[in-house]
Amino acid sequence: MKNKKVMVSGCYDLLHGGHVAFFKTASQFGDLYVAVGTDENLQLLKGKRPHFSQEERIYLINSIRYVREAFVAIGSGMLDFVPDMERIKPDIFIVNRDGHTPEKEQLCKKLGVEYKVLERIPENGLPARASSWIKKELRFPYRICISGGWMDQPWVSEICPGSVVVAQIWPDRDFNDRSGLATSSRRVAIDLWGDRFPDGDPIKNARLLFGAENPPGSAYISGSQDHIGLLNPGISRLFYNGGYWPEKIDSTVDKDICDWLSTVLHLVPLKPRPDGYNPVREKRLTKENVRELGEAGEQCWRSICRMDIAGLGESMTRTLYAWKKILPLTVSDSLLKDIETGYLRNYHGAITSGSGGGYVVVASEKAIPGAIRIKIRY
Repeated sequence: MKNKKVMVSGCYDLLHGGHVAFFKTASQFGDLYVAVGTDENLQLLKGKRPHFSQEERIYLINSIRYVREAFVAIGSGMLDFVPDMERIKPDIFIVNRDGHTPEKEQLCKKLGVEYKVLERIPENGLPARASSWIKKELRFPYRICISGGWMDQPWVSEICPGSVVVAQIWPDRDFNDRSGLATSSRRVAIDLWGDRFPDGDPIKNARLLFGAENPPGSAYISGSQDHIGLLNPGISRLFYNGGYWPEKIDSTVDKDICDWLSTVLHLVPLKPRPDGYNPVREKRLTKENVRELGEAGEQCWRSICRMDIAGLGESMTRTLYAWKKILPLTVSDSLLKDIETGYLRNYHGAITSGSGGGYVVVASEKAIPGAIRIKIRY
């Protein structure tokens, strides 16, 4: 008896075990034909070219023993496989749950092709995989400064040493530029390594990124907390004592601590900082004020390690007021008033993600209307 013809379609970029498991299951219904989207069509649909060319993707898929034949789809758009379906004349067209659309189902009904939707079930002992998650893991993280910011500038920490606390966060959304989440340093990192997070020692990579963003003769030196926060996983306490690079780095990737911090930090969008904004035009650097800033960073680190929401919130608020004293332009009077009335009276503490705007970062065990959630990368 002649085997039925089975057809599937997709881009199959970043081929992984989930794809192979899907092909294996689909092949149980008959001889499997795989229509693979062209580079041009993926550019059209997703706004960027795939990581692997159509020739390489075809080569890889044809190497899988469950596949009878893989070929480049000759159509375009979401239903780029239609001309090939008319050529192959499959008995069954199969999609996974994520790939199901009413248009595909209606097309199969029109052509008299059986339409099957499979659940995404991995091979025994292997994790469930999806290309979207893998691509997210390859993208560059952001970093958030939780307390002690500005201590990474020598003209601050030479007055009194102290700590900055930063965390690396998943790029599960595109955060606003000029929002204090190290977006400018992140762009330099992407120029260096592309969208792929670099292998190797994260602190050495952070030194490389620091040098790339701050070549000799730079008018302004971007603080190293940005580069360490972007490249060192988890949460880091950076102790500065008059230098551009911290004297000591402590960090944690403890799952319970990182997950806890992810649940209690909330970001409420503000306007991005305006072009030409200069937060250091006015300085009031005293030993007392700088000591307060550095000690807020120390308190923040201890509180995070203990998962102490009250101490965390207090350290964030202490940082906010220390900024106002040291660099008055970093926190305007109107912004401070809004934070006091909207957040400090109702939650454990708050800070801004960057000088002059970006996001209000709030410490709270309760949900906050309009807030964005983040996920610490560890």
